[in-house]
Amino acid sequence: MAGPRRARRRAVTLAPAPTYRLLAELELAFDKLIECSEALVATYAASPAEAWAFQAEASTEWLRRALLDFWYADGQDGRATRSHVGLVAADDALMAAAAEVNAAKADFAARLAHIRDHHPPLLAEAKAVLPFRHPELHDHLRGSGLARLHLKQCWRAIPIAEAPVARVRLAWYSSGRSIKRLTVREVEKKLLALDTDAPHVRIQLRKLAALPSAEPLAQVQSQAPLMRANLFYCEPLEDGRTRRAMNVALPLFLPAPRGRLPDHNLPPAAPPQSRTRARRSDEKLEDTPYLPSLRIYRYR
Repeated sequence: MAGPRRARRRAVTLAPAPTYRLLAELELAFDKLIECSEALVATYAASPAEAWAFQAEASTEWLRRALLDFWYADGQDGRATRSHVGLVAADDALMAAAAEVNAAKADFAARLAHIRDHHPPLLAEAKAVLPFRHPELHDHLRGSGLARLHLKQCWRAIPIAEAPVARVRLAWYSSGRSIKRLTVREVEKKLLALDTDAPHVRIQLRKLAALPSAEPLAQVQSQAPLMRANLFYCEPLEDGRTRRAMNVALPLFLPAPRGRLPDHNLPPAAPPQSRTRARRSDEKLEDTPYLPSLRIYRYR
């Protein structure tokens, strides 16, 4: 009997587990992302296209650093991401290489999302394993205090203009907010997850109980300042649009067959200290939070 039992144990040990397959597929997607990014850098190095970098020299090393900035810096807020603002006048080869990188990023993001939704414990293992897929890159960055993988900086897409641009206007945007609509019941669950023995939490629970159960509420999160580019196209697009605004955390690739940058401005070195945009007269949320601990606002 001992022999068959050992055989069964070996069979179980050697059987491929679905989670291992998911991790292997994620590792291959990460390898593909690195490979495509390096190919884009090589294409850029061989191209005579003009480029501009914000507070930096638009060198090959600058682009490589921007595209492979996948790690947390020491003390970096887990919700924050670093920006690498710039403009690249891209010929067909550069545009195609940038599209390949974005396709690899989208595939990597989709595989991460599947793991997060169906096998959440595997995320920690992925963060531990992926950096060592490319030890020469990881060792170099670890010496600079960049040892932990920042997944969002891996999958965020390269901004690409869909048509030639006549001019670009760059400006800081420091009034951004994310607003999530919640029900009273959902807010109650969030409050109950806090320390319900604390007086300020009990006060907020009583305030919430005073609201109609059907009243919608909003949870507001202020966003960090970011750079936004306003693009003015040379010709109207097929849908008639002549301009577009987009956030540019990574270098913006602009189709330019002759390799020349369009007219562009030089934004201030730092975002403004106070709000620069006028508050909308039709803003739907009240001025002060109804439940401060969760940044919950009532609608007007």
